[in-house]
Formats: sequence, C-alpha cells, structure tokens
Amino acid sequence: MKRPIYLLFLSMLIVTMMLTGCSSVNKGEGTGSSNKVEGQTKVNPAGQFPITEEKTTIRIMVPSNPTVEDFATNEFTKYLEEKTNINIEWEVIPSKSAAEKLNLMLSSGDDLPDVIMDFGVSNAQQMIYGNQGIFLPLNDMIEKYGVETKNMFEKLPVVKESITAPDGNIYSLPHVNECFHCTLPRRMWIYQPWLDQLDLQMPTTTDEFYEVLKAFKTKDPNGNNKADEIPLSGSPSGFYSSIDSFLMNAFIYNPGGNGVYLEDGKTVVPFDKPEWQEGLKYLRKLYKEGLLDPQSLTQDGDQLKRLGENPEVAIMGAAAGMHMGVISEFYGSSNRWLEYKTVPPLKGPGGVQIAPYEAFHLVGTGSYLITKGSKNPEVAFRLADLLYNEEVTLRSVIGRPDQEWQKAEAGELGINGQPAKWKQIADWGKAQNFNWGQSGPSLRPSDLRLGEVVNPEKPLEIIMYEEAKTKYEPYKQALEKVLPPLFFTNEQATEIGDLSKSITDYVNEMIARFVTGDADLDKDWDSYLSNLNNMNLKRYLEIYQETYDEKYKK
Repeated sequence: MKRPIYLLFLSMLIVTMMLTGCSSVNKGEGTGSSNKVEGQTKVNPAGQFPITEEKTTIRIMVPSNPTVEDFATNEFTKYLEEKTNINIEWEVIPSKSAAEKLNLMLSSGDDLPDVIMDFGVSNAQQMIYGNQGIFLPLNDMIEKYGVETKNMFEKLPVVKESITAPDGNIYSLPHVNECFHCTLPRRMWIYQPWLDQLDLQMPTTTDEFYEVLKAFKTKDPNGNNKADEIPLSGSPSGFYSSIDSFLMNAFIYNPGGNGVYLEDGKTVVPFDKPEWQEGLKYLRKLYKEGLLDPQSLTQDGDQLKRLGENPEVAIMGAAAGMHMGVISEFYGSSNRWLEYKTVPPLKGPGGVQIAPYEAFHLVGTGSYLITKGSKNPEVAFRLADLLYNEEVTLRSVIGRPDQEWQKAEAGELGINGQPAKWKQIADWGKAQNFNWGQSGPSLRPSDLRLGEVVNPEKPLEIIMYEEAKTKYEPYKQALEKVLPPLFFTNEQATEIGDLSKSITDYVNEMIARFVTGDADLDKDWDSYLSNLNNMNLKRYLEIYQETYDEKYKK
C-alpha cells in the first residue's frame, strides 16, 4: 500500500509544481505586468515612487544636443535617477550621423538599447519595425502605468490620434509642444541695425528684398571699411534655415519636409511646378550677384550661428530660421539675437505671399521608443510617463526650480493675459548641464507656454509670440492645404521610404545645382522633370493619396 500512496503523492506534487510554474509564467507575460520574471525588475504601481525599489539600469540612445554638455552628468538626469531609482546609461550619437546609425541598427536588429530617444523616428519606420517586433507596442503599459500619459490624452485628444498606428498600436511617445509661434516656423531674420544705418525700410516684396541685399553688399553697413558683409546666408541642415525654406513661399506654397500638401483634396508637391522654377531663378539671381552666401548650400547649423556671432562686428545681414537662436546666441554677450528682426512673408511677382502653417506641429512623433532589447520595458515606460508631469517638463526644458525658473506669484499675469504659472529667472538656450535642452518627451500645452510671466528682462517667448502673431499669422496657409500626419501599412511604408529618399535627395541636389548654375534652369528643366517622373513621383503621390483618402474620406 505504501508504494501506490507514494506514487500518488509524487504525481500530485509534479502536477502542483507544473501548475505553479505555468501560473508564474503567465503572470509575467505581456507588456502590462509588474510581476518579476527572470531578468526583470519589479515595478511599483502607477504613480508611486521610486519606480523600482532596487537600482535598475536602462540604456538610452540619443543624438548629441549642442545645448547639453553631458547627459550622464546633467543635473536633470541626476534628479530623475534620484526620484525613480533608475540609472540611465547613455549612448550619445553625433547628430550628423544619427540617422545613419539609427537605420543601420534597425536594419540589423542587433545591440538594441532599451530606449531610442529623440531621433524623430518616422511613422513609416514605426510601422515597419513595430510589425517586426523591434519596437514594442505601448498600449498595455499606458493602460496600467500611464498616469501622466492618460492626462495628456484627455487634455489633448489629437495626441493619441496622431500617434496611434492603423493596427491600433502605439509604438512611440511624442514630445508635445502646443506652441503658437512654432506653427509658423518658416521665417526670415534680418539685421535691423543695418537697415537703420542705411535708412532702409523692412522689405515686403521679393524685389525690395533684393534691393536691400544689394545695399548690404555694397554700402558697408557694418562701417569697418571692408567688403566683408554676407547679405544672405543659410544652412541645408539648420533649423528651417535652408535657402528655399522661406523665400520659395513668395512663389509657391513650400511646406518643406516631404513636400506633400493638399490641393482640392489631392496630394501634390511644389517642386515639379513652373512656380518652383521661377523661385529657383530668383535664388539663382541672388547667388550669381554675390548676395547669397555659397556656404548656404553646405554649412551646418553651428557654422551658420558662428557667422551670426562673428566677433567684433556683424557680417551677416539675413538668414532663414525658426528663431533668432538659429543665427545668434540667445542672451549671448553680443546681444545680437535681439537685433535680428523677422521679415514678414514676402510678396512675389505673381502675388503669392504665404506663411506655411504646421497645424500638427504640436505632436513631435517618434521621440521615445522602447525596443525588444529592453529587459525592463515597464521601467522604461514609467520613466517616460513621468516626463509629461508639468514640473518635470519645466525641469527638463528650462532647468532647476528657483534657479532657472520659479512658480508665479499671485497677481502675476502670463503672456496670454491669464494668471501666470511660472517665471523664467535665468538665460535659456546656451550650452549648459542642468536641463535636457528639449531632448526627449515633454508636455508643453498652450496654458503652460503662454502661462509664463511677462518679464521684460527675459523677453524671448514674448518676442516669438508677437512676431508670429503680427507678421506671420495674417498670411497663414489655409488648413485645408495642410497634409495631416499619416501612418502607412508595412508595404506602403517600405515603398514610400525608398521613394522619399531618392526623390528628396534629388530635389535638394538640383536646388543646389540650379542655384549655383551647375545646371541651367531653362535648358535642363525638362530633364529634371523627366528624372522625377522616372523616380516614380506619380506613385509616391498615389501612396499618400490612398492613405489620406482611407483615413479622411470615409
């Protein structure tokens, strides 16, 4: 009798162990679990800090940021690590090679960090690599841990709509910046002291702008008796500072980016139109007469800023850029950033006068993605969720409380005329080591941005608001022409990725060749159009049309 009883007991024990094992594994599966399994760290409940009781390391890959001295020793990083008990191991990629590094890493799927941050991963890439499992869907984690994320979705529903892929998954978290002046980013900045010195008015047409540049070149506005003035410069990689960014909008709507916009509900591009050719002829004229800096076609953003901050005397008359910090140093010793003023949208010879409107600018997609290489994806998600907290956003973007900013006092008003939320008390935009310089997720709704105390000593936000409101909003492109964000199927994303690169690279190459005279705008224009056709521009626009119609014309 003892042997059968022993065997029965042994059988029950084995079954119990198996059931216990299965139960343990099942509880640990999925992206929404906080139960510790092999290689994972137990995550505290939503809203509870620290995020983990035991020190946990996550690896974040980020492009270099010229305003951040060292992410590893940065004071905001230290604040996060202390609050969350998460150690961040940084992999900082030089910004010039960031896109190449990202593409190589995603193609190979090897040596993935826990988090890819601030690379602006496109919707197409999200679909391709999300379907391959390289990017993890975040839906379950948002549901279980997304305290600040859910608040953001409730306050700004467009955010969730913009980042949700057609398969229903959310693969990336955005930086959200409900910035009024950012919706009108294609601006030209001109050096006001030179206008004053030469008794010139702010130009309002392309012809007047041409005459102003000629005067800058020939009349020694900086007064040093040297012909060292650069009337107009730019950068193909600067922040909205390419030579076509502003000026082309006096000839045809130039939305930038992929170039696609809507014309009576149809997807089109500007760079195959006769008006684009006319705009190039204007740029060619500026270049041929020495009014457009040859370096505009090759220099990077740092080189452009160095021109604007030339020691001793100013040498640059005008340049395109989203803000004057692109061409000068915010709160710098020269104070030249305050002397550059915006040129309103110029009226071209055909009467065109447009301020491109980036209506969906507030959602910067592809800012924070968690990869399949993460052992602790929930830890990485909870860190990102924290970044959407209002105070944490101010720490991330501005700096330390009571050092770079402070809470507004009773009775103080914001830029919007409402009770203010905060006040800037230190300079912003220089290289430093106490904030992340707008890298990574953050949440800046309008009531936070315009809830800044009106402070004449720190006038940056006020200036940007007023310049956009008075000079650019009156010429804002109609919303019906603005292409909203689109997600593509895996097949579409692959196809359009190839087409976009070849077409965009070719268009940029030919802008440079036409402007410098390496290609003739009359003799070689038909060949240029033929090459665009051979690159399958028609199919490129068809994919956008199909995707747009499917989402917005149901």
